[in-house]
Amino acid sequence: MDRLIKPQRLHPGDTVATLSISGGRAGDPDMIGRYRVGQRRLEEIFGLRVVETPHSLAGNEFIYRNPKARVDDLHEALLNPEIKGIITNMGGDDSYRLLPYIDYDIIRNNPKVMIGFSDISSLHNMFTHAGVSSFYGPSLLTPIAQPVRLDAYTEKWMRKALFCAEPMGEIEPCEKWTSIEWYKSKEEEILWQKNTGYEILQGTGIVTGRLIGGCAGPLRQMMGTPVFPTAQMWKDSIIFLECPCPYGGKSGLHELRAFAATGMFRLAKGMICPKLNEEEKATLLKAIREEEGLLDFPILLNVDFGHRTPMTVLPIGALAQIDCDAGKFTILESGVE
Repeated sequence: MDRLIKPQRLHPGDTVATLSISGGRAGDPDMIGRYRVGQRRLEEIFGLRVVETPHSLAGNEFIYRNPKARVDDLHEALLNPEIKGIITNMGGDDSYRLLPYIDYDIIRNNPKVMIGFSDISSLHNMFTHAGVSSFYGPSLLTPIAQPVRLDAYTEKWMRKALFCAEPMGEIEPCEKWTSIEWYKSKEEEILWQKNTGYEILQGTGIVTGRLIGGCAGPLRQMMGTPVFPTAQMWKDSIIFLECPCPYGGKSGLHELRAFAATGMFRLAKGMICPKLNEEEKATLLKAIREEEGLLDFPILLNVDFGHRTPMTVLPIGALAQIDCDAGKFTILESGVE
């Protein structure tokens, strides 16, 4: 894929805007307290000044019914020279409804840090279509506002990806992880599990390519639209692919087959995925190894970018490397200028 425009890095003291571009729960009564926790952490830990876009806290019902207002918020944040970055509040399930309203020239001519995961994949694809890199990583409600404290692993990779113009380097697996928690607030209530490290599902040697992908559900929603990545974008890439729903079962296999039909697996150099169970691994191998015949296609599992805490940050379009023999994943360049 062609190089994407990198945004300027963030600095302590910069202003960032929060954005409800998919779900709008940040403004609901039972979530506004959690939003304020995330806001304080961005201010106190990273030294940022946090402002809200006009409808950032309008609530889930308004956000659902007004996709154009969401896009207006995005455009306003991009066009405002005082705002240096955009932090999405959360994912959701209908960001595909933004498509009729997006102005790609505004994105292209005003490259800024934009970070989020899950359904934010649709917006990431719109940035990629505009030729601008964005960041698959933490949203404000989770994991930035996770209960008790922001974990050191997530903080480290947010700093390296968003505030540092040096290559990100080797992305080590986290030491422990926990499920996303929405309502637990005490440390003793949170169940942390020891991480098992990376797993090579198949493949040998070292492959290098530019990162492209997202969450499988919203990525599939983009198929057939102008913003679904082209064959040229998938060529020689490293795909990152995650889904909050299991790959196992017929729906997971159908989703993988739909992606395979675009040629993306055959065009790419390799793939990284979050943690999968045994059924999910078998489904993934059925689609890629048995049906596509890609017997040595490198697949690295248990990379920390899925729906759990903690989370690394993946700069879309950045050059990355999978070392199958050593079981390592490295991002070879910076995500920002």
